[in-house]
Order: sequence, then C-alpha cells, then structure tokens
Amino acid sequence: MKKLLGLNLAQLGEVAASVGLRPFAAKQMAAWLYQKRVTDIAAMTDLPKQARARLAEEGWTVGREEPVAEARSTDGTAKYLFRGVGGRDIEAVYIPDRERATLCVSSQAGCRMGCRFCMTGQGGWQGNLDAGAIINQVLSIPESESLTNIVFMGMGEPADNIEAVLRAVEILTAPWGLAWSPRRITVSTIGKLDGLRRLLDETQVHIAVSLHSPFPTEREGIMPVEKAFATRDVLAELRRHDFAHQRRLSMEYTMFAGLNDDMRHADALARLLRGTDARVNLIRFHKTPGFEGAPSDRSTMERFRDRLNELGITATIRASRGEDIMAACGMLAGKAKTNNNKTDE
Repeated sequence: MKKLLGLNLAQLGEVAASVGLRPFAAKQMAAWLYQKRVTDIAAMTDLPKQARARLAEEGWTVGREEPVAEARSTDGTAKYLFRGVGGRDIEAVYIPDRERATLCVSSQAGCRMGCRFCMTGQGGWQGNLDAGAIINQVLSIPESESLTNIVFMGMGEPADNIEAVLRAVEILTAPWGLAWSPRRITVSTIGKLDGLRRLLDETQVHIAVSLHSPFPTEREGIMPVEKAFATRDVLAELRRHDFAHQRRLSMEYTMFAGLNDDMRHADALARLLRGTDARVNLIRFHKTPGFEGAPSDRSTMERFRDRLNELGITATIRASRGEDIMAACGMLAGKAKTNNNKTDE
C-alpha cells in the first residue's frame, strides 16, 4: 500500500494529477491529512467520488496507524510503541509539564551512532522511518491535539535520516500542513555534519547537540562518532549561524559520576562554548544494561551547573521524566511486553 501521510504539497500534486484531479486538489488533500486529520480517503468529501475510488484502486491509503501499546508513568509521562521498520518497533514519549505538552519523536528504528550509554544505540540500526511514520507519531497519540512542542530526541539520529526529517519538519511548519512555528520544534543531533548543515540552512528549528564531554578523547570513549564528526568541526559549523535571537542552540550533557562531572570538565566546557550563545542542559544518566557508568549525584550536578553559570554559560538541570517506564533519555529500545494494553519493559 502507498501512503499519503508524509507527502508534501508537490508530491500530493503528483498524486492528484495521476487520478485526473486538478492542481488545487493537492491543497485539499493536505488539509484533510494534516488539519482535519482524517484516517480514510473516503472521508475526503470535497474530492470527486470517482477520484477517491481511483486512489483506493491504485493502492493509496492515508497511512495513519495507532500505537500498538502504551505505558504510563507515575509522573504523567506516556510512552507509545508504534510499528517500526526492519522488525524493530519505535517509541514516542509524551511529556506534560504545566502549560507545555511535548512529544519526543523517533526518526529511525535503532541508531547507527553507537553511543555506549544509549539503549537505542546498543541495539543497532534496523532502518530509517519515512516522513509519514514520523508525522504519524504526532497525529496518532491520544494527546495529539494538545501538543505544544516537538523534540526529535527519540530513537535514531535525525541527521542520519535527513531527507525524511526535513520533510517532516516541512509538514509540521508549512501553512498547508500543521502550520506550527519552527520555534516549537527542536532537533537533536550528535553533530553528523552533512545533515546538521541542512538543518541549519533549510530550517529555523532549534538545534540540540549531544556533547557529553568537552575533551575529544574522552568523548570518543563514550561516543565513537567523535572520530568522524569532531566537536571542533561541529562548533565551527554552528558558529556560522545566528543563535542570539529567537533560534536556540543547546548542548545536551549527560552526567556520569567520576567521568565527566568535575570542575575541570565544567571549566573546559565553558571555554569550548564561549561565543556560541549555547545553553547547556545537564541530564542525569539513566542506568542502562551494557554500560558501566553511574549517574552523578544531585549535589555534583548543581555544583557543575553553578560553575557554568558563574563562567557565563547558561546551564540548567533537566528534570528526569518517565524513568519508571523506560522512557527517560537514553532508555528507548523499541521493545515492549503487553499487559492489559500497557507496556512493562
């Protein structure tokens, strides 16, 4: 079957032409898909009945799929399991926080980046999601209508699946799509340069870079991608762009006890980021199988944060959410056991 979900306006125009519809039908189809959020072509009632029938005959479907399972945390976080690719399912995490309602979406089934502390990376890579599978996560959770923010921080490296991610961002932000401001969207990356350049040049979304150490040798020890995409090269690319106004640049810094959490690291991190307008999100490490590291304690994280702030780098400690359902940072694996329609990993 062929999916309409995930197609942009030009692609919908090609589909419309293929069944004898005039060019304006592309906007009609987009409105049904992304604004009225239909799940069946038959519901697109301002398209001629015979055109709808022909779309179905040619194998087109809307392409919406409901989650196959869910888990709910005591803190209100919800994790949804969706059918993925290559035999591996994917997960999206809904995080309510007062006036904000954020969805963390996946862009790949697994990940090729091999970060040693991340459960997604430990399971390897099974395939890229298409734009439809990314947008489906946004449209198919029960809380879809209340979302205020999207973060590409789920399974996968967005810059390693850049075509699908760019098209998903286009659909999220275009007037004919969901018409969101790009300021409501953040894309996280380890710094894969070809994809990062396109995100910077072709979108206005916020950028978050997974850093985790200011020292290249130490970073390479937990993130092998440092060898291919050196921190110095990533920062050189970032410095070409303006983050002093509405667009935001942040550094994700997971803290490991005795590994990257002393004042030597804080001082080096401040030197590294000086002049970038980057803020730092300090993240408590969530213990994962196969990695021997331990989380820094709260007082250590607070001292690290305070030191960065003293040195002129805005730093905050990110609240940990959904750890009891394996939904916190670094814990997504795309696996679930179903029990009364909930997941318990």
